Amino acid sequence: MQKITPMLWFDNQADEAAKFYTSVFSGAPGGTSSKLGTITHYGEAVSKAAGRPAGSVMTASFELNGQEFVALNGGPAFKFTEAVSFVVTCETQEEVDYFWNKLSEGGQESACGWLKDKFGLSWQVTPTMLINAMTGPDHERSQRVMQAMLSMKKIIIADLEKAAGG
Repeated sequence: MQKITPMLWFDNQADEAAKFYTSVFSGAPGGTSSKLGTITHYGEAVSKAAGRPAGSVMTASFELNGQEFVALNGGPAFKFTEAVSFVVTCETQEEVDYFWNKLSEGGQESACGWLKDKFGLSWQVTPTMLINAMTGPDHERSQRVMQAMLSMKKIIIADLEKAAGG
């Protein structure tokens, strides 16, 4: 069991979200894996205290590429914000395109590789090439790559490589 597990608060879509995320990651190019875990339900005592229907899904656990998550149906009190996001690191443009298209479907595209999925959770679809170019010792190269990235929604690796080359 891992020490830290992200707990994602949903109104009433925990099981739907767990199924969506596992389907996205299990179908991804590059050999990612995913699996659904345990589903728990609200019992009589807890449902009254939580204001949730008895027998309804309380939590849905799932795993994405070795990382465990738990989705909680906690009600409408809390919403996702960009203050927390998940980074999907991609090796190829095929992976970037896949994750961008799947995760943004029904959601909202933003800038610089950021998007919100249909549940409002923020993701950053980031190629390793971008990370390497931004953290390398060549400051001028980093700045060119940064300028190119700032003009993009979905990251295009070929455009970053062109900027990196000067």
